[in-house]
Amino acid sequence: MAARRTLLGGNRTLSMPSRVPSAPMGPRWLRVSPSCRIDRDEVVVRVTRSGGPGGQHANTSDTAVEVAFDVGASRSLDARQRARLLERLGPVVRARAADTRSQARNRDLALERLAARLAAGLRYPRPRRATTPSRAARHARVDAKRRRGDVKRGRARPSRDET
Repeated sequence: MAARRTLLGGNRTLSMPSRVPSAPMGPRWLRVSPSCRIDRDEVVVRVTRSGGPGGQHANTSDTAVEVAFDVGASRSLDARQRARLLERLGPVVRARAADTRSQARNRDLALERLAARLAAGLRYPRPRRATTPSRAARHARVDAKRRRGDVKRGRARPSRDET
């Protein structure tokens, strides 16, 4: 028996089985990081013709894919994630792929690139801890400099006194 459910944002309906397995990370979600996932309905996909060489197929097929994600209007992000992405990447994040002749493959590549950009925007870099070299490391450095100076002095022309 199939149940009819109304999709978000309109009067479109989708036939679904009445028992839907709970799969939180199905194809509907774009996984950005372990703590962030985006509803694919929020990602705008646009296809255009690919440029460059490739013969008649590339000139007539819409195989290049550009995806755009509106950070400010997203329902999938929490306030902290939204503020971080707006600060680091801006209000709209885009990714483009025109690498292959397949539109489906280019769509997957563009979505992967978008997820990578968003993950990089959400990442907090580890703070650098200032360190000081040990006494042995300082002595080793000075010894290496002295040896290098000796080698260079040995390459110099002999003075008149030595000949």
